[in-house]
Amino acid sequence: MPMKTRIETAISKAVLSGQGRFAPQKLAQALEYATTPGGARIRPTICMSVALACGDDRPRLSDAAAASLELIHCASLVHDDLPCFDDADIRRGKPSVHKAYSEPLAVLAGDSLIIKAFETLARVSDDAPDRAAQLLLILTRRSGMPFGICAGQGWESESKIDLSAYHQAKTGALFIAATQMGAVAAGQEAEPWFELGARIGEAFQVADDLRDALYDEETLGKPAGQDDLHGRPNAVTELGVQGAVSRLKDILAGAIASIPSCPGEAQLAQMVRAYAERLTPVMPARQTH
Repeated sequence: MPMKTRIETAISKAVLSGQGRFAPQKLAQALEYATTPGGARIRPTICMSVALACGDDRPRLSDAAAASLELIHCASLVHDDLPCFDDADIRRGKPSVHKAYSEPLAVLAGDSLIIKAFETLARVSDDAPDRAAQLLLILTRRSGMPFGICAGQGWESESKIDLSAYHQAKTGALFIAATQMGAVAAGQEAEPWFELGARIGEAFQVADDLRDALYDEETLGKPAGQDDLHGRPNAVTELGVQGAVSRLKDILAGAIASIPSCPGEAQLAQMVRAYAERLTPVMPARQTH
């Protein structure tokens, strides 16, 4: 089965398990709405790519790990868009969940997706209990406090921001989870895969800062100029456009060099290079100097 199909099937299966005759229908619909269409599915693709590179000897675990990551990511987007945070009307080119279903249902949808992510991993714990326990711990650590995406959002309420900690928690956390969970699902140690995830996450954050500064809402499929609007620290403000582009290239080169030895190392390097091309924004002529 192609990787993309595996990922979409696993996510759909997880979301469908939260629906049915006895489920509140509007909330059930909001869960599906929040997870489809799925965008690039970058985090689960990285997770699955690492699992495949390491042998993928427990496909159920790999599928569950990939799906759980995307559910957490989608939950974070639902919550980020709420009026108390970014107050965003558009996400992935369509009305954000709180605009389409109401603010209370958006809060519940985000909460439900978080719970569903951990349930998805718990359901495959019979396959390899030791690996499943590690997967649950990694996802917990990279979702909450003090190193996860909750911490990343929390930094925005501080008067003084540790930029490195902010970026690693807000954006890097789920990329670290992706590389580590992919390795653990395939029976490998998590720690050697930290650097790759951290570097991909940092690259993604710099690329996102560039897109936010350079692109309009129609191109992004979400509100543009949010960093300036909310006074957030970002690579473009700190380094300028060209400096941020140079930083992005350096990070991605380091990411490729950091890939641990594994049977599919060459294919994994190729995947990272492909993401490098996708991440590097095409700059409007007026913004290139």
